[in-house]
Amino acid sequence: MELGVHALEFDVALTADRRLVLTHDLTVSAVTSADRRPVRPADPLFPYVGKPINALTLAQLHTLDVGVRLPRHPDDPFALTQVAMPETRMPTFGAVLGLVSAYEAEGVRLHVELKSDPTRPHLTPDPELFTELVIEELDRHGRLGNVAILSFDWRIITHAAEIAPDTRRFALIERDTLHWNEGVGDDVPAAARAAGATTLSPEHIMVDEKLMAQAAAAGLDVAVWTVNEPGLAARMLDLGAAGIVTDYPDRMRELWRERGHALPEPVGPLKPVGV
Repeated sequence: MELGVHALEFDVALTADRRLVLTHDLTVSAVTSADRRPVRPADPLFPYVGKPINALTLAQLHTLDVGVRLPRHPDDPFALTQVAMPETRMPTFGAVLGLVSAYEAEGVRLHVELKSDPTRPHLTPDPELFTELVIEELDRHGRLGNVAILSFDWRIITHAAEIAPDTRRFALIERDTLHWNEGVGDDVPAAARAAGATTLSPEHIMVDEKLMAQAAAAGLDVAVWTVNEPGLAARMLDLGAAGIVTDYPDRMRELWRERGHALPEPVGPLKPVGV
């Protein structure tokens, strides 16, 4: 937010006690999490790393240090650019919404990906309940007016369209998970539109002139992920992409500047209490 971005994208999952937390994986990641102690002596679920998020309570998850980086390979590219933040706890969705409000970042759109895998129902909450809990939390924080709901599981997109029709809804797609959704044929954008999407969000390797033409015919914008090199981002923009999802917004700001696009204004930083 201090750098200046149009949107923040983050992933949300549901705990055993129905708390919404930010995590990329449906199981506790061994790359970004480290066990420190059980929440109580002789907890049969300890250690928690590797366990399903939906099998653990918020209290159990809050014993983890999620400010570590334990790359599987020495040449992990993220290990070179990410800074460890020791003793960081897994944030709740509400806490992050509160932080955005504290920055007075009403202009920054929140892209909330609901992590759901219909092929692994033991790891996945009921999609309708999950969607409703996320929408309720956004509404509680007054954020429904500038939000996008994202998911590879289009059941969530469909339900979001029913209960919050004014929200943006991004149908995420990649080759490995297209089969999750029924009725997806050769015209993926048309199927996404029928499911309730307002935007198609493909992995960049799927983007070509045919897909972009189909998206235009379906009336969908295209937001491409995850693009970290400015050269690739430039090609995506040339093909007609409306948005670029990146791990390095500083690089994209340079591209935006070169192309004469309006840059999002930085927000913050936070002021100390009482100042």
